[in-house]
Parts: sequence; C-alpha cells; structure tokens
Amino acid sequence: MTAASTLHKRVDIRRNDTVKVITGRDKGKEGRVLRVFPDDSKLLVEHVMMVKKHVRPNPQRNIKGGIAEQESRIAISNVQLVCPTCGPVRIGHEVRGDRKVRVCKKCGTTLDK
Repeated sequence: MTAASTLHKRVDIRRNDTVKVITGRDKGKEGRVLRVFPDDSKLLVEHVMMVKKHVRPNPQRNIKGGIAEQESRIAISNVQLVCPTCGPVRIGHEVRGDRKVRVCKKCGTTLDK
C-alpha cells in the first residue's frame, strides 16, 4: 500500500449539498449528496445513477424479494455544486473571519451553512 492511497483527497463537495450532473447517462439531473467517498473520488447522489439490484427475500428483516432500484456511485468530476442564486458553479475558497469557507466563483456568496 502506497502513501498516496492512505491519504484522504480533499473534496469540495459535502453531504447534503445539491449537485447537478454535467456528463454521463444522467446528464442534467439534480440531486442531494447522500454520501461522499473521498478515497475513490466518488459520490452517492439521490435519484442519480439508478441501478437494478436483485434482492433475496428475508422474512426476519421484513424484506421482500425481487428487483429493487438503488443509487450507484458517480465520479466527482461528473458533477458540479449548485449555488442557490446562480446555478451550477465552480467552487473557490476564502477565509472569512476565522473560518475557511467555500465560495461561489460566479457571485461570491458563501456556500457553507
């Protein structure tokens, strides 16, 4: 295992952010980020990259069998963060007060809550 694989990569997109898919089979869709995988540079986005999964019934857990749909991971490079005022944007960083915050490159508004 190399040193590069053990380090976390810095990711500008966080959980509960709204992102828009800019390329791939779901191009144009928007969704909320459910989970971030920084080591693989991937995201799990709500209702994006849906795949079918065959599920075995499990009466103990009250799971019905059949074919279920679930989200699959999507590359971070294929999505853009959505600014509430101007839409999909690139992200900049600024120090405001004593905190480093994410900033919209178009309008300059803070993207952090």
